[in-house]
Amino acid sequence: MNRDWIATARTLAEALPYLQRFAGSVVVVKFGGNAMGGVEEMADFARDIVLMRQVGVNPVVVHGGGPMINSMLDKLGIESTFVRGKRVTDQATVEVVEMVLTGLVNKRIVQAIMDEGGRAVGLSGKDDDLMVAEADDPELGFVGRPVEMNVQVLRDLFAAGIIPVIAPVATGMDPNETFNVNGDTAAGAIAGALKADRLLLLTDVPGVKNANGEVVTELTSADVRAMIEDGTISGGMIPKVETALNAVDKGVRAAVIIDGKLPNATLLELFTEHGAGSIIRA
Repeated sequence: MNRDWIATARTLAEALPYLQRFAGSVVVVKFGGNAMGGVEEMADFARDIVLMRQVGVNPVVVHGGGPMINSMLDKLGIESTFVRGKRVTDQATVEVVEMVLTGLVNKRIVQAIMDEGGRAVGLSGKDDDLMVAEADDPELGFVGRPVEMNVQVLRDLFAAGIIPVIAPVATGMDPNETFNVNGDTAAGAIAGALKADRLLLLTDVPGVKNANGEVVTELTSADVRAMIEDGTISGGMIPKVETALNAVDKGVRAAVIIDGKLPNATLLELFTEHGAGSIIRA
């Protein structure tokens, strides 16, 4: 008998307790623009999401699209200014952000999931008032932070067997306003509102590293705060772990920071004993 078949059967048998453990649970996956890669990488990601749904998990995909937004702003000749390293989002920029995220990127992910046999619907935070935001910093313009979450539409989609794919664009308290919300922040807010079992933040690093440069596989909230204070966690990792901490504080069972370019990263985390990346619990 083919050894590959035997290995596949053994893997499925070993995964059974984890498949049972996560059946019926909600898993929010943040899929960043830098993790999307090309057509093959997108298909691999979509296949994993469809498999999750097939075994009874309710996945929610929240995506970014920074590289695609930058490309479109360049094509349109819209120059960006930055305050403390963050892009100022004026009216012209937020219109491009909405166009790229809700149109180009969102529909690409929806199509990839459908190509793999899943059912998916693309939404933005504006749909059914899913995410209402206010200005995070007046100097940054239309960059928002969620202040109201209305997740019933997501539960309705779960009941219908449909995978929600969400662009992090929100309406304001004034319905005529549109806000660009950081993708990690949006994913954390959605996971918290759903009391998700897992928040998976797919990024371009293998996880949280200690002072020796080794990935730490398990962390408590207290560990993370201590590592921020002593400078072990710094730079771009700080907003990711802060998103994880906020989600855990809001009732998410655990948040995981994973290398999104690792093949089958989400399946390794959910359905194997060793998992993947760095898991943060309360």
